[in-house]
Amino acid sequence: MPSPTPRPADPAVPIVLKIVIAGGFGVGKTTAVGAVSEITPLSTEEYLTEAGTQVDSLAGVEAKQTTTVAFDFGRLTLTDSPVPLELLLFGTPGQDRFGGLWYDLARGAVGAVILVDTRRLTSSFTAVSFFEDIGLPFVVAVNEFDGAHRYHPDQVRDALQLPAHVPVVTCDARHQNHVAGVLLTLVGQALKSAPADFTHPVPPTALQDVS
Repeated sequence: MPSPTPRPADPAVPIVLKIVIAGGFGVGKTTAVGAVSEITPLSTEEYLTEAGTQVDSLAGVEAKQTTTVAFDFGRLTLTDSPVPLELLLFGTPGQDRFGGLWYDLARGAVGAVILVDTRRLTSSFTAVSFFEDIGLPFVVAVNEFDGAHRYHPDQVRDALQLPAHVPVVTCDARHQNHVAGVLLTLVGQALKSAPADFTHPVPPTALQDVS
């Protein structure tokens, strides 16, 4: 009996991709997800407490009042891109004590955006090391906070000791177009690493990790 001919992929059906938004404490992950999400984002922010100041340094982010304790979730559909995309965005908690969650959130992801704050660049090393260790493609996005010194991306690359193939871009995490541009840069980076993953829409069984 001849094998059935596979039906061609419907170009109108977007490819579903899971993306992680990571970075240190207070770098703007929740802000970025909220700025770009087409749905009301899921947020697990809680108020900072006096007890938490013993483990979470507020140096440089003294005005911060809340923090993510599980993850943020948002969705962005890009129908005008060369291939229609539906991006499922998972923002990580920034504190090192929540590091175990990062493995769960990274499962099934095609790549990660690492947001950095140049005023507290050392808080970014944990995220860079994590994604290098697990082999997940990533880009570094410098969130240009008001009043922060502006550095050239190559200076940030040198400071974080990043290889030449890792994109370093600048953005304002409050602006939808900026964040969307960073996400497309990541998709391009992931495409270079695993082109086969982008040739067909993701089958439903592959979405179990992002449901």
